[in-house]
Amino acid sequence: MSIAYDYSHDTSRDAALVLRKQLLIDGQHVESVSGRTFNTLNPATGQVIATISEGNEADVERAVAAARRAFEGVWGAMRPAERGHILFRLAELMKQHGDELAELESRDAGKPISAVLRQDLPAAIDTLTYYAGWADKIHGDTVPTRSDALTYTVREPVGVVAVIVPWNFPLMIGMWKLAPALACGCTVVMKPAELTSLSALRIGELALEAGLPPGVLNIVPGPGRVVGDALVNHPGVDKVTFTGSPGVGRGILKGAAGNFKRVSLELGGKSANVIYDDADLDAATKAAAAGIFFNAGQVCSAGSRVLAHENVYDEVVERLAARAKALRMGDTADKTTALGPVISEKQMKSILDYVDIGQKEGATLVTGGEHVGDRGYYISPAVFANVKHEMRISQEEIFGPVVSVIKFKDESDALRIANGTAFSLAAGVWSRDIGRVQRFARKAKAGTVWINTYGYTDVRLPWGGAGDSGFGREHGTEALANFTEPKAVWMNLNV
Repeated sequence: MSIAYDYSHDTSRDAALVLRKQLLIDGQHVESVSGRTFNTLNPATGQVIATISEGNEADVERAVAAARRAFEGVWGAMRPAERGHILFRLAELMKQHGDELAELESRDAGKPISAVLRQDLPAAIDTLTYYAGWADKIHGDTVPTRSDALTYTVREPVGVVAVIVPWNFPLMIGMWKLAPALACGCTVVMKPAELTSLSALRIGELALEAGLPPGVLNIVPGPGRVVGDALVNHPGVDKVTFTGSPGVGRGILKGAAGNFKRVSLELGGKSANVIYDDADLDAATKAAAAGIFFNAGQVCSAGSRVLAHENVYDEVVERLAARAKALRMGDTADKTTALGPVISEKQMKSILDYVDIGQKEGATLVTGGEHVGDRGYYISPAVFANVKHEMRISQEEIFGPVVSVIKFKDESDALRIANGTAFSLAAGVWSRDIGRVQRFARKAKAGTVWINTYGYTDVRLPWGGAGDSGFGREHGTEALANFTEPKAVWMNLNV
C-alpha cells in the first residue's frame, strides 16, 4: 500500500493558527453563559486547531428567543423574493471564500482537501442556490369545492427549526438542512457536531455579511447531550431535523414528543452493493471501492456490504483488495491524497474493534484494518472475505473504511441478503440484464437505488430511508414539506 508518512504540511497548518470561535446568537458573536470552551482537533495530526465557546441550556434559551423574534418580526415580514436574494448573496460569498471554507473543512473533519473542493463545497453551494430559487415559488392551490365559496391552500413556514448536523459532512449536510429551512421562511438554531463546528460558524459570519437579519440563523456548538437535548425539549422549537446515529435519533423522537414538535431523521445505513456475474467488473469494483472508502467510510450510504455472485466472488474480492492497497493516505492538504483519517481516536478504536470482531466471527481479513502512521487517526482500508450474512460486521454499521464481501447464488438470494438488515437507506446493483436490475430496484428496501453506478446524490432528488435509516426526505421539493405547514382557507362568497 502506498502510504504517505510525511505529515509536516498538515502539522505546519495546525501550528500556524489556533482559531478562537464564539457562539452566534441574534447576529452577535458571544461567549457562552458558562464561559466554558472546548478544543477541536485536526484528525490528521491530533493537534488543536480551534478553541470554541461551549454552549449550554442557557445559551439555547437565548438562541431560541432570538430565532422566535426574527420569525415573528423581520424575517416573517420579508418578501419571499428578498429572502431568496439574501441566500443567493450567501452562495456568492461562499464561492468567493471557497478556498478558506475548504481549508476549514479539511482540517476540522480530516478530509482530503481534494475531496472537499471536488464534492463537499460545490454540493453545499448548489444546494443553497437551488433553494434560494425556491424562496418565492412556495405556494398553495385553489381547490374547487362548491360554487358559493372560494377555497384555497397556503403553505406557511413551520417556525423555529433546530438543525442538528453530523460530523462526517458538516458543510454539505448542514446546508442540506439550512438552505430549505431559510428558503421556506423559517428561522434556525443550528447545533454543529462538537467535533466539526468550524465551517458552520464561518457560514454564520458570511450569512450576516450577505444581509441575513440578526436572529434568523443562530449557531450554538456544544455537546449533544446538553445543547442537542435542550433544543429537542425546548417548547419554543417547532421542528427538529437531525442526521446521525439511530440511537440518538430514538432519543430525539422521545424528547420531541413532549410538545409534539415535528421531526425528520436521516440515520444510519448498511447498504448493499450487488455485483452479478454479467456486470462490468472493472467498473463495478472501482465504484464499489469508492462507495466504501470515500471519506474513510464515514458515509451513511456507504456500500459496506458488497454482494458478489458466486461465479465472480473471488475476482471481486481480489479486485477490491487491490484497489484498497493502492489508495494513497497521508497529508490531507496534498491534493493527491485519496484517503484521510477517521474523525477521532474514539471512532478509530471502534472501527478497529469491529476488525477484531470480524476475524473472531470467522471472516477472512484480506487486507488493511490497521492503525497507520505515528500521528492522527488513519486506518488502512479493510476488505473482509468469507463474510456470512448473520455476522455482526454484516449487520451493524461500522462507519469506517471496512467492506464485507458476501457471496450470493441468485436473484432471490441477493435480495434476501440486501434487505436483511434494519437499515434501508440505499442500495446498488450491477448487471447488464435490464429486467434483473429493475426487479431489484422495485423490491429493494432502500430510499435510493443505484443501477450500474454507486453513490451519486443530487439536491433535486429526494434523499432518505426508513427503519433504522430514519424517516422523512431531504432534497428536492420533498424538503419544502419538512419546513412548511399547509393551511386551508374557506371564504364564503354569499356575504
